[in-house]
Amino acid sequence: MPGFSSVSREWLDPQIAPILVAIIVFAVIGTLLLFGVGLIAYLRRRTIRYFLITVVLGMLVARSIVGLGTVFDLVPMTVHHLVEHSFDFLIATVLLYVVFRNKSPTYLSSFRADGD
Repeated sequence: MPGFSSVSREWLDPQIAPILVAIIVFAVIGTLLLFGVGLIAYLRRRTIRYFLITVVLGMLVARSIVGLGTVFDLVPMTVHHLVEHSFDFLIATVLLYVVFRNKSPTYLSSFRADGD
């Protein structure tokens, strides 16, 4: 298959390669659009929460680009796994930080009043 090296052929079936490339291209486009929306939201709000969400969306873009680079044998499989799984951990960590950092005092006080 043109564009794919012999290393890629070891793990990538030529029959499904076009489908995989199409899915990853859509992922790159979709995450780029989401990143753009996140960036606009951050520029409007300028809060740490919006900044961190924009960073997470940027990491999703990077993951998709690394995946596409791996299919075209521009990114070695070892680097692919290191980057993608490290980003998985960082994305989950940042999102949990944003969720836990952003608790509403009014919600907590009404919850305590109901539980008494």
